[in-house]
Amino acid sequence: MISRRRIFIRQTPGSVRLPNLLLIVSGVAALSLVWWLQNRMGMVPCALCFWERWPWRIAIAIGVIGMIVPRRWAVPVAVLGVPALLADMVLSLVHAGVEWGFWPSPLPECAAPQLKGQTIAERLASMPLHPGKPCDQPTYLFNWLPISLTVMGGLAACAVLIGLLVLVVTLGGRTAGRR
Repeated sequence: MISRRRIFIRQTPGSVRLPNLLLIVSGVAALSLVWWLQNRMGMVPCALCFWERWPWRIAIAIGVIGMIVPRRWAVPVAVLGVPALLADMVLSLVHAGVEWGFWPSPLPECAAPQLKGQTIAERLASMPLHPGKPCDQPTYLFNWLPISLTVMGGLAACAVLIGLLVLVVTLGGRTAGRR
């Protein structure tokens, strides 16, 4: 009887890159949604909203790096997306606490502008160029759903984190013997 060589072992090509693809697709989807809401629907973001976008950008960068590196490094690189998603969840929690009135905003940009000057012209000159939205006013995507975009972003990060961990655990066990 002829023994089978290792070369004929069935491998699923590209499956180790799925966690990285998840990071890229979810990050692009999140940033595309907020871009559309801001630029097409006219919703004004606050300063904390801008901070919540950075973990998604980092997740996209990690996903792209994970798609470029050799296959054996794809899953370990994808694990680097876990802190980015956790950071987004923490930022969403802080922002939701500000919206719900549990604590004040940690950013000074979230406060009302301090107008300086005695005359109206001086006060108008000291106003910011772009109107800011206070961080304690929630923005709702749907009028019938009392969940703010901040909470939705945190839930999305939690769902992506769970999906990422499931993929990493299942793929980590399958690829451990193949180096």
